[in-house]
Amino acid sequence: MAGGMIGGNGKGRGRYKPMAEINVTPLVDVMLVLLIVFMITAPMITSGVNVNLPQASATPVQSDSTPITITVNAQNQIFLQNSQVELGNLVATLQQISQNNQDRRIFVRGDQSVTYGDMLQVMATITQGGFTKVALLAQQPGTAAPGK
Repeated sequence: MAGGMIGGNGKGRGRYKPMAEINVTPLVDVMLVLLIVFMITAPMITSGVNVNLPQASATPVQSDSTPITITVNAQNQIFLQNSQVELGNLVATLQQISQNNQDRRIFVRGDQSVTYGDMLQVMATITQGGFTKVALLAQQPGTAAPGK
């Protein structure tokens, strides 16, 4: 018999043999669904700007290159490194200093008397310019402020 079942004796149905293999198709289906769910929800969870409030006890951030520091003093004057700059020219000057490297880390420092809205306007200007690694600096508790 050319078309008979393997293991049959030719008189009828062959004996049932259990499958000794694991069917991984349902496992792969579940993993792909989970991958899609995480790919969709991960961008919604992360925030674009890290915010460190004054008097925070966070450890300092280590970076490979020297960060660019932007300071807003009590008179709402904006300083890029040590030179004063207008808010309208801030992005152009940042691009010139960073040589159009938008992955450069930027630290924003602000006096305690500067309003939240003014600091938010400076940070929004920086992020609208394409810079994504922007962080606020805070004074560590128990340390003297620079210049005091």
